Amino acid sequence: MESIKEIYKIGRGPSSSHTMGPNKAAKIFKSKYPDAEKYIVTLFGTLAATGIGHLTDYAIEVVFGKENVEILWKPEIILEKHPNGMQFHAIIEKKVIGEWTAYSVGGGTVTDDSTPDDHEHIYKIQTMDELLTWCEDSGKNMWELVVEQEDDDIWNYLQTVWETMKKSIHEGIEAEGGLPGSLNIRRKAASYYIKAQSQRDSMKRRSLLFSYALAVAEQNAAGGIVVTAPTCGSCGVIPAVLYNIQKNMEFSDQKILRGLATAGLVGNFVKTNASISGAEVGCQGEIGTACAMAAAAATQLFGGTPAQIEYSAEMGMEHHLGLTCDPVAGYVQIPCIERNAFAASRALDANSYAIISDGKHFVDFDKVVRTMKQTGNDLPHLYKETSEGGLAKNCEC
Repeated sequence: MESIKEIYKIGRGPSSSHTMGPNKAAKIFKSKYPDAEKYIVTLFGTLAATGIGHLTDYAIEVVFGKENVEILWKPEIILEKHPNGMQFHAIIEKKVIGEWTAYSVGGGTVTDDSTPDDHEHIYKIQTMDELLTWCEDSGKNMWELVVEQEDDDIWNYLQTVWETMKKSIHEGIEAEGGLPGSLNIRRKAASYYIKAQSQRDSMKRRSLLFSYALAVAEQNAAGGIVVTAPTCGSCGVIPAVLYNIQKNMEFSDQKILRGLATAGLVGNFVKTNASISGAEVGCQGEIGTACAMAAAAATQLFGGTPAQIEYSAEMGMEHHLGLTCDPVAGYVQIPCIERNAFAASRALDANSYAIISDGKHFVDFDKVVRTMKQTGNDLPHLYKETSEGGLAKNCEC
């Protein structure tokens, strides 16, 4: 299993798979053929189907230069390895001097047909069950596995991640006006934050939670700097939950970083054993994973046992099973932004439920992850980030 740094990546929205991934792939290809006179990039499957709304073309053009690249859109062709496929050609004097087929598999990660691995697999533990056994045998907390397996700079990295998350909240709360695109969606985070000030107790805390999640998700939709957690489309859940907890309970940054470490392991289990790509398994792999990660972090912060942490993560994922990815007009706005707010709330509900339990339950996290993967495989293609079904079909504009 890879470093949790691969779960938390800092970059511009609105999509880790459709914006960050193609941008990274373009940079890789250009580094191999820097002297090419022209580049041709063909986008397949869901990259082509919703690429315009996700700024995929812009992410590629900023690398090659708009005048030097031709982008071809072929949504009807789905490559065998992954629905987010792209093919690059480098041209000199009308001759192809190089070509490459790559795949954006979610969370900003790029692979190709030879499945090169740029990242060292540093964790021998691959499942939640193995992690629980390790905790039982060692007497340690989940986050301590990160200490043992990651490089010494992991805490500095997570501190940067946390600072970036907080900055996206602050900037999102201050921003007003409309979001880019044809839907003419207005930002809500600022007004939710203001309205929350006049409320009391639990209602105020929940309203602030909504405002934080909306703030980050709206920043992402506007192409702002966010942290994949585990994707751009679900980037508002973990920041909202952890910021809400820190503000209310005055937890130190050190404790928050430990929560991020545990959440990173949860996200890594899903990425390793299933998928975090909406184009592959639907939104259950994105927002469901984010909810599971946030629930696990919250339960740890509130003193939960490893069994209770696992239970909260399981609930976060289980109760998002079957969630489709059908962005209206291809934008990461409807239903994506609102889902971040509701998933943040659901993560805290899972935490509360797990904390008052003994941690024992029938369906374990690993089984839910396997179920999510199978459910994603069974979902029709039109419900996996193609904007061909569901809300996208019924809300055509």
